[in-house]
Amino acid sequence: MAAIYSGIHLKLKSPQTPWEDRLKLARFAWISSQCLLPNKEQVLLDWCTHALTIWHNKKVEFSQDVLEGLWCYLDEVIHSRKLHSFIKEGKTVTLRLNMAQLLLDHLQDCTHGRPPVSLSTILSVCQGILSSSALSSVFTTKYELMVSLLAKFCLLACHEIQKLSPTERQKDAKTEHLQIEPDANLVITDESKKKKPSANLFEVLLQVLSCYLSVQRQQANPNRVFTLVTNQLIQPLVLLRYLLTSQDFAPYTHLHIRQHLRKDVRIKIDSIFQLALFPSEQLASYKAELFPPKEDSGKRGSGGTKGPLKPVSALLSKLNAWDYCEPSLCYSVKSDTSSLMFRFFLESYGKGKGESDEEQRMLCFYFLTRLVPLLDLQLHGRSFSHEQKSPPASSCSPQSWNQALQAVESLLSQALSADIYNIAADRIRHGEVQLIFYRTVAQTLLNEAQPSLPSWYRCLKVLLNLNHLILEPDLELLLSSAWVNAENMEAQVQRARQLMVCSLLQTYAKLRQLPHLFSSLLAVICQPALEERSPPLLSEGVSASLRTCLLDSSPSQVLEICSLVLQNIKTHLLPDLVNEELDGEETETDGGHRHQKKEAASLKLCCLCQLLHVVLFNLKTLDNSSPLLLVRQSKGFMEEMQETMKDLLNLSLKSKVTSAQRTPKKRKKKALKASLWERKTQEAVLLLRYTWVEVDTLFHIHCSKYTSVDSFLTAAEDETEASPLLTHMEALISGAILPAHLHPTPSCSPMSCLLLKLLTLQQMKKVLLEKALVGESNATALLKRAVQFIVARSELEEGPVGEDVWDGQIGSVSASTYPAAHWYVVVSNLPLIVLYLGDEDISHTAHVLVSSLMHGDVQRSKDQLPGSLSFSSVSSQLTLSKVFPELPPLFSATVRSIAQKMANVLRAGCTAKACPSFVKVYEKETGSVRSAIDVCQPAFSPLITEALVQDISASSKAGEALVLLTDTQTKELLSLIQILTNLNPDGMNSEDLSSIFLLLFFMFTSASMHPEQKFVEPLECGGEALFFGKLLRALTRLLGGNNFQSVLKLIHGGTLLQTALSSLLWRSSCRKPAATINSDWLGLVSAAQGFIRSLVQLIITRNSSVRLNLDQFASYLTSKEISSSGASVSSVHLLLASLTSFSQAVISNLGRSKAVDQTLTEILRRTISLLGPTVESALKPQSTFSPQSASTLGQAFVVEVVTTMLQCEVASLLVQLENKQLTLIHGKLYRTICQQILSEMSSAPRPVDFLVCSLRFLSAFYKAMEEMREQGEKMEELYVRIIQNVNHLLKAPWLSSVDVGKLEPALKDLLHHLVEKNTTTQFNRLLLMIREGLDVHKLRAGNWKEVLSAVITVELLSSCQLPETCSKALWLFAPQIISAMVFLVRSASQDLSLTLPFTVPTVTSLTSLLRQGEGLIANPQHVILVLGALQSLPLDHLNPTVYHSAFLAIHEALFAIIKCHPQVISKAAPSFLNVFYRLVSSVMQEGRQRGDTDAGADSDVYLQCSRLTARMYTHIAATPENFTALPAFMVAQYVTELQKVTLRPDVKLHLTEGIYCILDLCMEQDIKFLRAGLNAGVREVFNELYSNYTHYHKTRRQGEDKYTV
Repeated sequence: MAAIYSGIHLKLKSPQTPWEDRLKLARFAWISSQCLLPNKEQVLLDWCTHALTIWHNKKVEFSQDVLEGLWCYLDEVIHSRKLHSFIKEGKTVTLRLNMAQLLLDHLQDCTHGRPPVSLSTILSVCQGILSSSALSSVFTTKYELMVSLLAKFCLLACHEIQKLSPTERQKDAKTEHLQIEPDANLVITDESKKKKPSANLFEVLLQVLSCYLSVQRQQANPNRVFTLVTNQLIQPLVLLRYLLTSQDFAPYTHLHIRQHLRKDVRIKIDSIFQLALFPSEQLASYKAELFPPKEDSGKRGSGGTKGPLKPVSALLSKLNAWDYCEPSLCYSVKSDTSSLMFRFFLESYGKGKGESDEEQRMLCFYFLTRLVPLLDLQLHGRSFSHEQKSPPASSCSPQSWNQALQAVESLLSQALSADIYNIAADRIRHGEVQLIFYRTVAQTLLNEAQPSLPSWYRCLKVLLNLNHLILEPDLELLLSSAWVNAENMEAQVQRARQLMVCSLLQTYAKLRQLPHLFSSLLAVICQPALEERSPPLLSEGVSASLRTCLLDSSPSQVLEICSLVLQNIKTHLLPDLVNEELDGEETETDGGHRHQKKEAASLKLCCLCQLLHVVLFNLKTLDNSSPLLLVRQSKGFMEEMQETMKDLLNLSLKSKVTSAQRTPKKRKKKALKASLWERKTQEAVLLLRYTWVEVDTLFHIHCSKYTSVDSFLTAAEDETEASPLLTHMEALISGAILPAHLHPTPSCSPMSCLLLKLLTLQQMKKVLLEKALVGESNATALLKRAVQFIVARSELEEGPVGEDVWDGQIGSVSASTYPAAHWYVVVSNLPLIVLYLGDEDISHTAHVLVSSLMHGDVQRSKDQLPGSLSFSSVSSQLTLSKVFPELPPLFSATVRSIAQKMANVLRAGCTAKACPSFVKVYEKETGSVRSAIDVCQPAFSPLITEALVQDISASSKAGEALVLLTDTQTKELLSLIQILTNLNPDGMNSEDLSSIFLLLFFMFTSASMHPEQKFVEPLECGGEALFFGKLLRALTRLLGGNNFQSVLKLIHGGTLLQTALSSLLWRSSCRKPAATINSDWLGLVSAAQGFIRSLVQLIITRNSSVRLNLDQFASYLTSKEISSSGASVSSVHLLLASLTSFSQAVISNLGRSKAVDQTLTEILRRTISLLGPTVESALKPQSTFSPQSASTLGQAFVVEVVTTMLQCEVASLLVQLENKQLTLIHGKLYRTICQQILSEMSSAPRPVDFLVCSLRFLSAFYKAMEEMREQGEKMEELYVRIIQNVNHLLKAPWLSSVDVGKLEPALKDLLHHLVEKNTTTQFNRLLLMIREGLDVHKLRAGNWKEVLSAVITVELLSSCQLPETCSKALWLFAPQIISAMVFLVRSASQDLSLTLPFTVPTVTSLTSLLRQGEGLIANPQHVILVLGALQSLPLDHLNPTVYHSAFLAIHEALFAIIKCHPQVISKAAPSFLNVFYRLVSSVMQEGRQRGDTDAGADSDVYLQCSRLTARMYTHIAATPENFTALPAFMVAQYVTELQKVTLRPDVKLHLTEGIYCILDLCMEQDIKFLRAGLNAGVREVFNELYSNYTHYHKTRRQGEDKYTV
């Protein structure tokens, strides 16, 4: 047979053999073992590659089918197991070199869109070749071929991404939104790969990149690598990287390329650049090219290069080319790559040792100077490198400005982070070359300002952080372009601008140069403006930052700023305002110009007054410890401010007199023009006056050395003999000083109106502080008038128009925000003014409060700032505050207003057939037409209350709805119910509580939805269920009121229970049942259970005719026997739920006294008689428990009912038959359900509520078996089965960490009952299970869920009450548990993905052991082991949720150690502090200022962590004996970290409070040691910290020590 096939080789080469037959022969020869050829594998491979090569060289022609067949044959051979086995045996198989060139040519053809065969086939061949080291040697042995291969693949990948037209790309993006992004773990089928060749193109590309990297690392000549990469690879690689990361191509790349694949390709490309372009061997070349000649530079790099290689020029020339991609992409790729190259350069050459460190930094700087011009920014000025050539002139188009600025921001940010700019070294040794460069960049940015782009502001912010001197020469231009004259724009731009301004303020505050900054700011504001109106100067965020900076500044500097403001008002603004018009000789043009100047001056005046207001309101007040010189300066400034006020006031009054004397016809137009500057001047005067009064009052209260001289009060004292305070307040209210208006008018702006009210309020406070004045006859009347002026009832009657938001600043008050601002002033001062409010004012205020809550949008919008206020949000905050119940008149009026509105709605919904007696009596007393009644009177008279009780009692018998509600009425009632729910029932008096409760209960029993909606929305499907559920919750909340006893005097508790249940049963029976029970119905049943439980508890607790009331309800319950055939599912559900909650309330009150126990036991027996048959009826037709029989009611609900029934039966038997053998009536049912739960609880995914109820049932059943004195063997078997099932449940893969948290309370209760009366054998079995679970090998094998089961069991077991023998066994075994868990923590800490699901729970379990083991863990070494484990827990590179969990776990463990094991601290204090220092360091890193991400939910995480850190500082300070020699080191660590970051103010506040406690422990020598040992920068931080500590904390602590025993 061998002879038959021996001529195949000749036939394959024979020209007479057709190519089709040759291909068949080759296939046969490959697969047949009978074909004998010497070196067959190599021969066939060479034949195939030779055939493809000669076809490609056009030496032979054959059909397309043959060509594709040859390629497929080659693909099959390369991927065949036979070939790979042959290679593994050590035999040699290689590809010819021309095959490599053939593949490169075909890949190029594919790039140009003309592939000779299918692209997927070529890719598969390439993949097969690269997968075999023997075959891939055709590329890897020749570096140039590998470079070409990678270049071709990159271009092909770019072509695949770009080949879609923009229209098709948009369509593709739209389809992406309609489908889910493919999972990274999904396997793409071969069929899909054929349809989309790019599906596996990037997989092969990744393989090529990996292969290339290995080859590149083996190259011995770095210059050769650099040259080849620069010439052939850099352009396709940067283009591909941009396309993979750009958002413009994201829809395509995200749809077709898996996320992890994109990331891996990007990482490989970055590695190529890092290794090829910036190796350590090229450092000398970079130095030779970048550093200027020796005479111009500081220190030259050691050594140089012999060759002519200029790496920077070569690199930049390739990046600056325009021929390697589409013209529209060139600039984007270039700008994106520039920051990337700088990052790699910094990583490679940015760090040195000793003197070379400065040289390396300068090298990085010179590289930066070569990159910035690459972005086409025209930097006017000197050249910064001797090799630098000016780029070709090109102006940045508006489309490229955004990309250019983003690139500049990235470059400058990297320079800042790498700390390449040493200001001192640059000035002393380098001629300020860096400063000059950065100034040139800054000048370019300011001259070509782009205030509509956020990145422009961020660039300026980075330059400011580099060195404030960079922007100092152009400070006024910066303030003008980026702050004062910047227009209001979109939120993102405003946010960036705000961060830049805040950074500016913080920088100059740290430099103690705020007066200089404000001097420039005032100069900019007072410049002639191009536009009349400028944007608001102080936004909410800028004001907050300014507030912090002013508090950190010295009072003398703040006073200097204030004086500068006044000086600018006098010098620049007053002359323009005082300028008088000529009498009749001026032309109309001159007059118009003069009015424009006045308007501009008045607008600037308002701006400066608002600035002065903010500055003075954040000035540290004078106190008795203030230096006398400061007191004098303050007094002098206050007098100067008062003179300025007088000048402005006189000017305003004079202008009004002049306007009144003008001829109306002649001056009408000018008068209209003058109104704006007059209003603005009036606003400025009032704002200055209000600010002056507030500051003057504070100075006077806190500083006895300060004497106030109020010229307004002095003038009032001269005019009359009455009190100047009262006279001045009278003048304010009457309008004698300035026109006083209750609400804004054309002549009185909203801001002026609000300021007048604030001034009046301030004068009220002054009057109330003077006891002598309060006793005067006219003082009370004047105070009432003042309150009426402040409240402005006529204004409140109109109600708020819209929901405009006010940011809380006086300067932003406008016509739209005035209602919210005025309402805020009224509400925030209610405790002061409520005593002087008349009945009508109280009534209207209550109506406005309720109306605003009903019609306002209390929910905060997404873009609304945290401190902003709307009318309804102010009202909501009032109702939720603890102060509101302390204002009885207004609180009662609010409740009565709600009651009246509800009564009106119910009266409107009464049916014509049967009108409730309550409505008849109500209409008879109030009239048929309802008007706004004074809510200061009781809501309902005794007659109306009696009628309500009668209607409620009769409703259970009537069986029909007396009130039918429409949708509108239902929504109105729901709003009123929600308002009532927010009110504290303890603040209601007896009359109000009785009225509102009975009215709500009448609504519950007698109201229903309109008949048209009954069939549309049945009770179980929403509508009524939702409404009555909320109503029941409101009733339940009212049950907790202190005065609820007054309700029980009007109607029995049993009647309320019976009526509520009968109403619910009637509603459920008359509705059409739904197929399933939805959440609204379940919510109603839950609300009913809560109401029954609370009312029964109230009856028993207050001993309100317990037997009478509970017997009445129990009798009603037992009369409702329901069979499964005759009742609806909803009725059965409702009755079982009522019985359950009633029984639970009764059981929880057993043990109060023998008499009460006897009564409650009798009631329990009666409920059991109904519960048993009802449950068995619900479970038919099956006699045993199964999910199918309980599907309608819900498995969890049925298990809960059976659990309650079991608890009732056990409780009644224990009270009735003590010390006797007890038998359960429904024991068979309980055992059946127990068996079913144990068999199904952990077998498959189950709802969490079912699992919780099942665990509770097992707990109750096990306890019952113990009480029933079950046989020992059965109890042992039950114990083992429960333990095993719980273990299997916790190991279940479908049980999430959140679900485990929900199960823990029930698990703890079950475990408590299991071990409460445990035998030693049983407990040893449990400990053995724990020991087997705490195996580190299982964790390393990936079975962490199995280990977690044991960890949770340990945590729960440690907090259980154990018998003495079991407790000894546990704590003898505890050291082994601790050691095992420490190993688990250390092992799991290496995997970040296990931090939240496993590592944190393990640390929490360790903490529980430490807490419970106080005094029981004998060896301190085991506690020290825990400190070692905490050291390994990861805190870096975690998202906020995981970080908070890890931080909290470590903190709680440290807290447990310091509180429960103080003896360990004395031996291991350094270890303890090392762990704590990790917390401090991490919270300072995470809590640093990050710009746009400072706000939001994530920021609260770091704020909470800072609070915990401060708390731990206080605990350490509370045990100074354990940290005797360490406080100074703790402070040193803190200030060292603080010097590295700029903390957020809220985080810094808490951390500072904590470190102050440590400074309390420092002695004088510690402070000297710190000042001597810290380096210069850190020492400055420490001095500032210690100065603030001495000023704020130390004096206060010493004052407190006087009263400390």
